[in-house]
Amino acid sequence: MSVFTRSFLKKSLLAASTLLLGTPALAQEAAASPANPFVCRRPSGVAGTLTEFPLPTEEANPTSITVGPDLNLWFTQTGSGTIGRVTRDGVVTEFPLPTEYSIPQSITPGFDGSLWFTQLGVDQVGRITPKGVVTEFPLPNAGSAPYGIAAGLDGNLWFTQVAGNRIGRITPAGVVTQFAVPTPEAQPTAIALGAGGKLWFTELRGNKVGTLATDGTLTEYPLPTANAGPSSITLGWDGAMWFTEQFAGKIGRITVDGAVTEYALPDASSAPVDITFGPDGALWFVELRGNKVGRITVGGALTEYAVPTASAQPAGIVFAPPGFLCLDAHLWFTERAGNKLGRIRAVTVP
Repeated sequence: MSVFTRSFLKKSLLAASTLLLGTPALAQEAAASPANPFVCRRPSGVAGTLTEFPLPTEEANPTSITVGPDLNLWFTQTGSGTIGRVTRDGVVTEFPLPTEYSIPQSITPGFDGSLWFTQLGVDQVGRITPKGVVTEFPLPNAGSAPYGIAAGLDGNLWFTQVAGNRIGRITPAGVVTQFAVPTPEAQPTAIALGAGGKLWFTELRGNKVGTLATDGTLTEYPLPTANAGPSSITLGWDGAMWFTEQFAGKIGRITVDGAVTEYALPDASSAPVDITFGPDGALWFVELRGNKVGRITVGGALTEYAVPTASAQPAGIVFAPPGFLCLDAHLWFTERAGNKLGRIRAVTVP
């Protein structure tokens, strides 16, 4: 792995640790300019421009998407039971998994130079190298239903168990440790690295956001809106964690001290299901039922962009792989029912 690639991977995984030294000086304006030097100047284009890329396999159902250590996009395909890779130019490669009907769900880069993913249907966690070599690790308990996954500062991977009501930790060698969630039947769903090196996770039915330190210390924070259905969570450039409220149609923000702010979307039934930080200093999310890609500033200002394919069910979103010493001006997202990948420009570049 090149020095630049390793540096990018480390920065994307350890974004939280930079908050100890202050918020990164990311772009604060909507357009690339001398005052906004971090965004790549090429290619040019207007913010909000969407491009779609059809996938080669029918009913593949692309779901989760992330940036790999090879600086390509990697995504899960729950329908075909495969892991996909797409280049910046839209060239797709698919890798079949050894276990059939495994329902690969979430995917994330790890410190070992591979990508790690959950296999919801068969109670396994998988690892795939950038060359496509797959290893699968069975979990100790049947019926765990692993869902979200993220890399921790300890070099391990941390994952949620929707049915098992646990947070799991797996070492690069495949050794699993489990931590019970205090709230019964909470359905822990998404998980992400946050400020202070803690793992932050959502409880879909427990209606809480939780934190877990690498020593196993767990804390839960109830949400103000009843039955909000917190689903995805990510670190924002303002140092807070941002999350989607799938059932309430809101975007939430929670500080390191547990103070929650909620922002209602125009359509309460839009079902925001995934969220990530963008190259423009804002947060970007997808609306499964609203069929839109949304943008929210750290001040709460909302913008929505319609996905061209009708009823596409956008399900996952991630910032684009960086250019050479600059941030790509796009984000990529999956279209679960549309069976496509999408790309949206976040920053106008003259």
